[in-house]
Amino acid sequence: RLMPELPKFDDEDLKSYGDEEEESALSPPAALMSVLATQELLLENILECIPVGEFAVIQPLSDEFCLVLGYLLTWKLTLAFFKAASSQLRVLYSQYLRRTKSLNKLLYYLFRLMPENPVISGPTSEVPNKDTKTFFTEELHLDVK
Repeated sequence: RLMPELPKFDDEDLKSYGDEEEESALSPPAALMSVLATQELLLENILECIPVGEFAVIQPLSDEFCLVLGYLLTWKLTLAFFKAASSQLRVLYSQYLRRTKSLNKLLYYLFRLMPENPVISGPTSEVPNKDTKTFFTEELHLDVK
């Protein structure tokens, strides 16, 4: 609820950007970027030994699982923030993410976390002719207990 309200504050200062010859960049909320930077460092330690083309197996409810989930939820907040921003602010924010290489790191981690076969395992007693359920065809429900 809060994320969509934050870009309004940057809109007020938007006129001061873009006067320089150098390409401008504006950081999304500093607290969010600080959490993201910390999570990137921790995730790098977990995934640095995974080569391209292979994926990491993360056990549910392990420390690694909680770290990955936190990282992905932080990106979800960041995207909610972007969605509420004006197009001019989105350009400035995206320049910042490019400069800090956060987008590169996101893709790097996603491709090491994405399973080779994204089929959802579960009860097979459903209709046999139904298409296979994957993580891309089904909505994910996260229940916090």
